[in-house]
Amino acid sequence: MKLFHAADLHIDSPLRGLEQYEGAPIAQLRNATRRALERLVDACLDEEAAVMLLAGDIFDGDWRDYSTGLFFAAQMARLREAGTRVVMLRGNHDAQSQISKELRLPENVRELHTRRPESVIFDDLGLAVHGQGFATRDVTDDLANRYPGPTPGLFNVGLLHTSLTGRPGHEPYAPSTLEVLRGKGYDYWALGHVHTREVVCQDPWVVFPGNLQGRHVREPGAKGATVITIENNRVTEVRHEAFDTVRWGVCRIDARPAADPHDVVELVRAELTRQAADAGSRLLAARIVISGRTRAHAGLVRDPEHWTAQLRACAFDIGDGSVWLERVQFKTQDERNAPPAPGEDALGQLVRAFDQALRDPAALLELGATFSDLKHRLPALASAGEDGVRFDDPTFLAESLEDARELLLARLLDQEPT
Repeated sequence: MKLFHAADLHIDSPLRGLEQYEGAPIAQLRNATRRALERLVDACLDEEAAVMLLAGDIFDGDWRDYSTGLFFAAQMARLREAGTRVVMLRGNHDAQSQISKELRLPENVRELHTRRPESVIFDDLGLAVHGQGFATRDVTDDLANRYPGPTPGLFNVGLLHTSLTGRPGHEPYAPSTLEVLRGKGYDYWALGHVHTREVVCQDPWVVFPGNLQGRHVREPGAKGATVITIENNRVTEVRHEAFDTVRWGVCRIDARPAADPHDVVELVRAELTRQAADAGSRLLAARIVISGRTRAHAGLVRDPEHWTAQLRACAFDIGDGSVWLERVQFKTQDERNAPPAPGEDALGQLVRAFDQALRDPAALLELGATFSDLKHRLPALASAGEDGVRFDDPTFLAESLEDARELLLARLLDQEPT
């Protein structure tokens, strides 16, 4: 018997701010979550899966129309025709979706209760699935602690949307511990909420499959679902399968060996070629981060728009349209001319002012406040997306100030590459 365990599908998750990116393949990015679900269903059909387990955040809040729900229902109907059952629950993102509450799903889909734990028994499969969905977005109780004991003689699965003891970048919803999960006596825990795949434990199996499709550059790498093979009520195989159709990646380039910007382009070309090969037939959406103390620094910071264009052309040459650069960040320093020690001259005072501001979060926020009027004058897209302008974020301000420091010093010192 095979089970497919997926979570955090976020079907039609809004990808805000894409219009600000030059040449963004907007249609391909917006449809990525749908195409990933289609690939997941295709795999279930090919491997004759008995049950698909969906551990929350299938949807992403309320929809503007019914098309998202109708698409999901159509995919579940494909599974119904093959005899594959589906057990799902609500997570924090789809807990309060009114349209999804009214959506009529095919009879092969069982949604678990949101007010109390519920068990679904498949006697013909020798399988019991226990779980509880989110009634509201902000669930802070340990839901797993109230789950029932295992059903004797069956393979028992716990379905849960949780942060466990906490994971970076994720709200602490439905917190629980490994000790609580192990104490239930289940054979497999199918978790959701955390977007990075993680095998928490193998005795019993406790697994976050990660999200089905990365939605932005902060969700890089292969995304997909977990396939569980069961024989005689025992797990014989647990494997991860990638179903994403857009592969996000961060291409970090150490520019220290580069003598000039042309060398940097070749370093980027080599890394992009490697990542594109790993992505296979998928679209590779990559961010380029170039760092290191290098002789190429002055040329890069003197005309970043030119070298960004050169790198975009390089990406197109590599992938013939299957590689898109989401952003290029220049974070280099000059190899030959370290920043001057703060002295009493004007340049030294400037360096000291930068350094003091970078060490003082309060000073950074005060600096950000001076740009409050500017923020209101910027177009809405400037503040959209994962990397929008955030004058109230010390991290954003520090990164921007460091970039300004390097650019200003390069100009003032008139650092010419040789």
